[in-house]
Amino acid sequence: MNVKNITIFLFICLLSLSAFAQHSITGNFPALEGQYVRLVGFEGFGIYTIDSTSVSEQGDFKLNYADKNRGMGYLAAEDNKAYFVVLANEDIQLEGEALSVPESVEIIKGKENQIFVQYAIEHPKREQALSAWVYLRKIYQADSLFSIQKLPSQAIEAEMLRIKQEDDDFLKSLNPGSYVSWFLPNRKLVSSVSTVAQYRTEEIPVIINAFRKLDYTDERLYNSGLLKDAIESHFWLLENMGQPLDTVFKEMSISIDYLIPDLSKDEQKFNEITRYLFNLFERHSLFQASEYLAVKILTQNSCTVNDDLAKQLESYRAMKKGNTAPDIVFSGDVLESGSVIKTPCRLSDIISAYKVVIFGASWCPKCAEELSQLLPLYEKWKLKGVEVVFISLDTDKTIFKGFSSIFPFVSICDYKKWNTEAVNDYYVFATPTLFMMDKDLKIILRPNSVKQIDVWVDFYLKENIW
Repeated sequence: MNVKNITIFLFICLLSLSAFAQHSITGNFPALEGQYVRLVGFEGFGIYTIDSTSVSEQGDFKLNYADKNRGMGYLAAEDNKAYFVVLANEDIQLEGEALSVPESVEIIKGKENQIFVQYAIEHPKREQALSAWVYLRKIYQADSLFSIQKLPSQAIEAEMLRIKQEDDDFLKSLNPGSYVSWFLPNRKLVSSVSTVAQYRTEEIPVIINAFRKLDYTDERLYNSGLLKDAIESHFWLLENMGQPLDTVFKEMSISIDYLIPDLSKDEQKFNEITRYLFNLFERHSLFQASEYLAVKILTQNSCTVNDDLAKQLESYRAMKKGNTAPDIVFSGDVLESGSVIKTPCRLSDIISAYKVVIFGASWCPKCAEELSQLLPLYEKWKLKGVEVVFISLDTDKTIFKGFSSIFPFVSICDYKKWNTEAVNDYYVFATPTLFMMDKDLKIILRPNSVKQIDVWVDFYLKENIW
């Protein structure tokens, strides 16, 4: 082996050793005698156990973590209440009464952890004081009784500026190479969202811009426990920024445009984070944002999208509002009010101004809930020109017939479950899935519930048309 190869080999060995270099967390908590203590780390949207041990009769314990665990973590005894620690490649020494009572814990050793605790105590106090001054400023600006008083108004502005500057100066004083110098400003960003949205709306553009600058593939973020909060806070603020819905969706599209290029650097994180974001939009019924994200992901060329995620996203590209849905050939058993019928043969044969297609199954609890809500509404819908077709993913004939026998509308099942042709044609990946279309099968609504359809029926179909 030549000198160059030996050098490379040694360098790789050193990197490997540094990644697994051990650091200790020692504690003395007599009240925890005999209890089991865990050190837990964060990984994306999940957690993992780094180390665990039992507390001695004297209340002592020792846990280890490696350089590769750098980020945030927490200690938990048998009550599972978390005491957060900074895993910053330093030895940490703690003592106190209980991990579940943070104010009783003293950090004897661990510079970054001492800084973390200091800021965790001081920053909320500054935020509370700042909110109080904001409230007073509004009074002195809006109420004629106080607005003429210039000196108090100037004093309020000066004190607000001083509080903000004090907080900024603390963060700027931190060692740029330390983990807390990255974590604390970003934790501040996430925690500020609800206050800014409610009391300091003039700061909203700055906060949104800060979220857009975040690199969501950054290992520091991935191991911080902030990933979920950063994504949810970012889009919650956009949703609650007090703007018209069209503006909200435009801003969400801009944020998605910022997000995707960074994610494309890491295929695993790309799939994990885009899936979470897509499901977040779905939960909040932000379907226009879901559609934009789906098309954006499917048209990027840097990363391979997981098959199950791709099918979920393709549903939005192929089955978005305005597209014409594929006709559905009725195969297998076709029932109405529990009786076998020979007609219609396909979805397009149903004569109705509007058609609701529901994909579900007897084994799906949410399907039973949605269909039970539909039954008392069906006659009203039908009078207004809305017909319903239920496509079952059941595999047992007796179960299907028993489940659908009470439905007054057409129910279909070919017992092929996810291999049913209509399931694949409509890119169905979960139950229940609902579509609403006009007489020509043009998709007019991608509802997430029967309630949403009923609101649409009441709003748009005020008069009986059938």
